Amino acid sequence: MITYFFVKDARKDPRLFCSEPPGPMPARFSKTKEVWEAAKKKLMLLPARTLRQEEALAKAVRLKDPAVTVLCGEAEEKHADLRFHFFLHKRRTQRILLLVGEGILAPFTGLIAFLPGPNIVFYALALIMITHWQSLRGIRALLAKKHEYRVDPLLSEWELAVAEGREADYPGIIARLERAHGLKDMRKVLYG
Repeated sequence: MITYFFVKDARKDPRLFCSEPPGPMPARFSKTKEVWEAAKKKLMLLPARTLRQEEALAKAVRLKDPAVTVLCGEAEEKHADLRFHFFLHKRRTQRILLLVGEGILAPFTGLIAFLPGPNIVFYALALIMITHWQSLRGIRALLAKKHEYRVDPLLSEWELAVAEGREADYPGIIARLERAHGLKDMRKVLYG
């Protein structure tokens, strides 16, 4: 069972990530493998906070349970539910606008095909479009499910430290968060 974490980062922006370790974005193609691998490397240059969120959203499509557990730092369930739904609706609108913009750009990347060498720009754009499409499907799946909110004391401590601006406490809280939940590279997601 996947557990989702919904918490504010050091910039006070909401972040969503899941308990499963990050891995390569799933994509199967019939084109030459080297070009797709080069495009995947370009995609992996995105910030960890963006990749982890996209991956967490994409994994929501595979959830079989009718309820999803969301760990958060918010004590009131009604407020956490409101924040989480607002976050999902905002991300859904973003993904739709990004897909429209990327769809407009896609034909122009075909013009780059006249340059010598593989058209990595087209393949990278295609991978980004696939990633956004998968996360949009995941957002729709998450919105359709029942959410069970559980307050995590470490996430509450993190949000309190962020609200009070205690940057010296960030590394310690992140280290305890990683140990308690078996997460990796949380510094890049929450503080980086």
